[in-house]
Parts: sequence; structure tokens; C-alpha cells
Amino acid sequence: MDLPVDEWKSYILQKWSLLPKSIQVTICTAETLSDIFLHSSLLLQPEDEMFLKRLSRGYPVAKDPSAPLFYREEGNKKFQEKDYMGATVLYSKGVSHSRPNTEDTALCYANRSAALFHLGQYETCLKDIGRAQMHGYPERLQPKMMLRKAECLVTLGRLQEASQIISDLESNFAAKQTLAAPQFQTLQSTLRRLKMKVQEKESLTETFPAALTNAFEDMNLREENEQISSASPSVSLCTDPLKGRCLIATKDILPGELLVKEDAFVSVLNPGDMPPLHYGLESKRDTRVTNGDLYCHRCLKHTLAMVPCDGCSYAKYCSQECMQQAWDLYHSIECSLGGLLLTLGVFCHIALRSTLLARFEDVGKVIRKLCGEISNKDLCLPESKNLMQTLSYDLGEENEKNGKTVEPPIPGCDINGKYENNYNAVLHLLPHTKNHSPEHKFLCALSVSALCRQLEAANSQTFTTGLESSQPRAAMVPAMCQELHVWGVAMLRHMLQLQCNAQAITTIQQTGSEENIVTDSRQVRLATGIFPVVSLLNHSCSPNTSVSFVSTVATIRASQQIGKGQEILHCYGPHASRMGVAERQQKLRSQYFFDCSCPACQKEKHRAAAGPPQDAFRCDSCGGLMQGGDVLSCGHASCTESASRDHLVSRLQDLQQQVGMAQKLLRNGKLERAIRLLLGCQQDAESFLSAEHGVVGEIADGLARAYAALGDWQKSATHLQKSLRVVEVRHGPSSVEMGHELFKLAQVFFNGFAIPEALSTIRKAEKVLLVHYGPWNDEVQELQKMKSCLLDLPPIPVGPPV
Repeated sequence: MDLPVDEWKSYILQKWSLLPKSIQVTICTAETLSDIFLHSSLLLQPEDEMFLKRLSRGYPVAKDPSAPLFYREEGNKKFQEKDYMGATVLYSKGVSHSRPNTEDTALCYANRSAALFHLGQYETCLKDIGRAQMHGYPERLQPKMMLRKAECLVTLGRLQEASQIISDLESNFAAKQTLAAPQFQTLQSTLRRLKMKVQEKESLTETFPAALTNAFEDMNLREENEQISSASPSVSLCTDPLKGRCLIATKDILPGELLVKEDAFVSVLNPGDMPPLHYGLESKRDTRVTNGDLYCHRCLKHTLAMVPCDGCSYAKYCSQECMQQAWDLYHSIECSLGGLLLTLGVFCHIALRSTLLARFEDVGKVIRKLCGEISNKDLCLPESKNLMQTLSYDLGEENEKNGKTVEPPIPGCDINGKYENNYNAVLHLLPHTKNHSPEHKFLCALSVSALCRQLEAANSQTFTTGLESSQPRAAMVPAMCQELHVWGVAMLRHMLQLQCNAQAITTIQQTGSEENIVTDSRQVRLATGIFPVVSLLNHSCSPNTSVSFVSTVATIRASQQIGKGQEILHCYGPHASRMGVAERQQKLRSQYFFDCSCPACQKEKHRAAAGPPQDAFRCDSCGGLMQGGDVLSCGHASCTESASRDHLVSRLQDLQQQVGMAQKLLRNGKLERAIRLLLGCQQDAESFLSAEHGVVGEIADGLARAYAALGDWQKSATHLQKSLRVVEVRHGPSSVEMGHELFKLAQVFFNGFAIPEALSTIRKAEKVLLVHYGPWNDEVQELQKMKSCLLDLPPIPVGPPV
């Protein structure tokens, strides 16, 4: 959730509505963000803070000493059911509630290592075994865990280490036969089996592939742009009187060329479906699985082996290194504020984290920019004297020549005209203060004010740690502590910026059960971040680029040929292939405050009332497309059929409900019932929907997945090809959606041993996905494995002609 929880929003909106008209007018007519922040924060009362505190308690983020045992026992149940993935997540929850260097922590890590072993994650299993030992795993339980370690090492080919562990265990067993007889015999049997396994492996001459030294070469920019960090030399930064800043091609660009590769300046994991818990027995026993249980809170890497923060149960990381980096950069401040930040939403969290990261840059420059935004009158208070003196000292030397201030040529660039991924660039992103509603600005201002009060109450050295004492501006540290409201205004600016400048960080998640040979995928929002360079791209409803993410890094590739001098364009969400022009225009106007005039919108405006032809209804008699307003008539001149739009919309809604029921049956493994229902839906859809309607494609895709699960590859391919035709019409032959659908069809042909069809489809899928993702995408890698496997097969003998 980007904005605060609904209860806080409703509370603040009611507070706004009860304000005297004069105060509302004062806030509405405020000229600067500083005025908005100061006028609003004066209205934050203790009862408001108490209400917010009660809401924050709904997100228990403190460690609960009684929780590890519960989660370990629940994990054990899943383990017994052979649901190792579920067991791993529950053991991780147990770890996150455990205090460091306790038996609880060690036991949870050890149990998780067992689940990871069964999932085939041997390297990660070894790391968890090491963590269990580090946190004091009981001596009496060591033999079983060490056997697991030896088995991992054998499987990974690390035979010398495995042999040493086996030798140590044999010596240990000989010296202490303290285990119960049955348990001792089991361990001895496992030990003998492992010794034989080591001997067998040692007798084999194993060959290992050479290291792929240039494996990720294509993922890196081959040359750095001298004007824009994280960008290719193929683009340049320009300004346009109507569009503002924009990126322009400096040469002809081919499809698939990497244009931008940028790490987020700041990112915050989207907590996902995480409604607050109500107080009761279940409040301390949260078994819900969210993004926070599966992705590192710093680098966003997917992992089942989380390493939790030592101070709270919410923040979790992929490694000790990530945890330490997060602590040093921002989490040491955020740790005690977890519940409050979850209540105030992702935008408020990003606003805080951005200002925390600013501490590690040139603070003098940061404050100078804030002074320009806040206006000097607000800073020239008695207690601000030292701050202003420091600013004068810091700014005079670098930015004044001949008594005149040198302004950078383009907003966000440094004094040399270079645009970088730093806090200066973030500050220059527009907050669109005048476009936001007064209520929204009041909500953001009070949310930031409440956060600042919490920071003050904690006597936090929030904005002073991380500064290098060798720099002259170290003298300003005490003044900065007194000026927390300056940073409050900065946080308000960031909250307002984010509506137009936040970038959803997405990932492709595989859907369906593990038993499915043919995988399905969907794009899900994983986090929200600020990418200063990506933010330079203007919008088009039919863009010429494609964006993808690996961890916190965004890559922008050309999705089509771009001529020299053309603008590099990105889609902000409303895409011409996914929604009609009227809906796109409304969304862009309400969120981004502009009226889109891209070629796609211009082309569609004349037929906006009719809607996209692929979403049209078809005539029940002749199959022609229906046209009109409330009453639709057949488009064929020779046909006189007509129908009520409301009737057809109601019929479509009933059909969508039936399709939803079929998909639920499919997810639950009730394949035959799902197929019967979907075939009925298909017959109904063909009678009144256009052949390219999205629901027609959805039905065909569902049937393809059902038949694939039954192993009927021929029928699966037939239905998937119907779905493919719908995707091609709706999204285009070179779209990323087409690439994903071709990938599924390639899997079906591969598993059905239709070699020519599989190879042909693999090539098509590769061609599309390489443009959007590059060669190191998971699906591209899988396609290459399938192609290699098929090409290595012996030729199929052909019999004599009959």
C-alpha cells in the first residue's frame, strides 16, 4: 500500500473537514512546502498521535519470545506432510522472532536446513547449518545435522570436506556411544551409505564446465554515457518547453539494445497483502506468507533462507552482509518504527529512507537545495543561525564565480552538467504541489509530522550518523539535529513526488503447482523505488522501450527500432494494448496530471466511443461486430440484428464468473470438471464475443493448461494457439506478452515431442524475449536448454514410403 492505511486516511480527512474554513484556506493558499508542512504540523494533536499509535500496534514487528516454538512446531507439521516450501517459510518466521545466540534460533535454522535439503538447495542448506552452529546448536543433536552437511558436500562434489566430516563422526561415535540404540543404528547406516557414495564419486573422472567469465556481459552497459550515469551513449538528455526533461536517441537504435541500467536510489519492499492483525489469540500467530517472507528487504533477492534483523521480526535479508548494509544505511533508525511505517504506507517509508540516505552524500549541497525549496524566511530563526552560516560557508566556495551563482544547465545536473543517480537528482524530481488536492497534502503533511515527532521522541541522531568527520560540514551536525523540521519538509516533498515519479519494481512469478510441467507466469509488483534516470523518460501509451528488473536494478531496452533524434519513451502503466483511450486518459490525468497526446491516443480518439474492436460484441446471427450506444446494431449492412448493451454486458459478467469458477477448479486439481466448464464457456463466448476478446483468450489458455496437466499435449497446443492469436492481436507480435505465450507453447511442443514445431516456436519466443530481457532472462535460458536438448537428439529414422 502506497498511502497510509484506510483508518488513518479517514481519520485525517474527517479532521480536515472539521477545520475552520480560514485554516483550510491558509493551507490551500500556502506558497511553499514549508508553509504547508508548518501549518499542518501545528494541527497534529496528542490524541491524533495516540490514534496512530493504536493503528501501528496492529502490525506487531517486535520479537515475540513465545513465537519460535509455535512456528517450529507448525513447520514440523508441514515437513511431515512433505510440504518443504511451507515448512521453510514457517521456520523462517520462527527465526525472525528468536533472539540471537539462543537455542530457539539454532533449532529453527537447523530445521530449516533440513527442509532446504529436501528442496535441493544444498548450498543454502550448508549456510543454515553454519548459522545453527553459530547460534549454539545443542551438542546432543549435532550428529544428525553433520550427516546432512556431509550429504550436501557429497552432492556438491566437495568430497574432501565430506570425507573429513565423516571421519570426525566415526571418531565421535566410537568415543561416545551415548545415543539410544535405534537412533545410533540409523546414524551408523547413514554414515556407511555416505562413505560408499564418496568412494563411488572419487572413482569417477568428473569434468566440470569452464567458468562463464562473460556470462553477464550483455547485462552491463558497454560504454558509460558522459552526461548521464547509468545510461548508454546512445541517448542524450535534453529539455523541451512542453515536456520538460527528456531522453533523445543520438544514433539509430536497434530493438533489444540496452539503453539504461540503473540501480534504485532507494527502494522499499511492498509488504503485499498484509492487513493489520486484530488483537486476540491469532495476533501473535501470523502464518500468512507475504513478499516480506520471500524477498530480501534490501536487495529484493528471492530467498527461502532469510536472515532476520536482530532487533525486530519484520525486516529480513538474504545474507548477513545485506542485513549489515541495511543497518548501516537506514535500518538502525527504522527498526523501532516498523509498525508506524507499515501504517503510514510505502510512500512515507521511501520519503524517510531517501532522507536517511542523503546523510552519506554532500550534506551542504543537500541543505542548500532544501533552503531553496523551503525559502530562507523559514530557516532564519534564532536557532538556525549556525545552520545558515554553515550553508554560506559550504556554498560560497564551489558555486559562486565572480559574485554570481552558477546554475546547472538542466535541473538535477551537477555543476559540470552531469546527471547522476544521487540525492540531488531525486530532489529535482517535481512534486507537483499545486496539482495535489488540499486533502492529500494535509494527509501527507500530518503523516510526515507524526513520523518526525517519533524521531524527536527517540532523541534520534537520524540525520547525523554516517557523515565523514573529515569534511568541513561536520561542524553543522548539532544544528541539523535542531532542524529536523527541514528534513520533514524534504520528506513531504518526496511523498508528493512519488505519485508521479515512483517506479513499481516488478518480478515474474511462476504460478500453478510444482507438478505442472508447463509453467505459467504473471508479473507482480515487488517493491517501489526511485530511479532518477528512468524518471527522465516521458510517457507513451505505445512506447518504444521495455523495462525489466533484476533485484533493485532496472534495465531499459529498445523494444523497436528508434531513429536518431527520436525520443526514448516509456509507458507509465496505461498501455494502448490493455485499455481504451478514454480509460488511459483518465488514469494519466488523475495520477500524472497531464493529457496524453501520444500517437496511439491521437489515432484512437476518433473511435473512442466504439472501444477497441477486440473488445467488441459480435452478432449472434451473422458474426459481425456490433456497433452503437445503449442499443447495438450489427455492422453488416445486410443484417438487421440489434441487442441491448446492458444485456450483453450482463451476459459477459456471467461468463467471467463461470471462467473464474473453472480456474478455481483448475488450481485445485479438478481437471475434468474444469475442462467441461471451460468448453461450455468457450461455446458461449463464441456466440457473442469477438474472436480476439480477452475472455476468449483466457478460456483458451485455461483449456491449454488443463490438457497439459493431463499430458494431452496435442489438445493443449491447439488451445494455446488460439490464445496466442488473441495475445498477438491485443498486444502485438513483438510484445512481451507474446513472448511469454510463445514460451508456454514451446514447452507444450517440447513435452509433446513435436520437434519441428518446438524448434520453430523456441526461435520465435527467443527472438521476442531477447529484445525485452536480454540473454540472461530465466525463460530465455530455459528455451536455450530445450533447443540444445532437441538438437542433440538422434535423427528420427524414416521408414520406406508406403
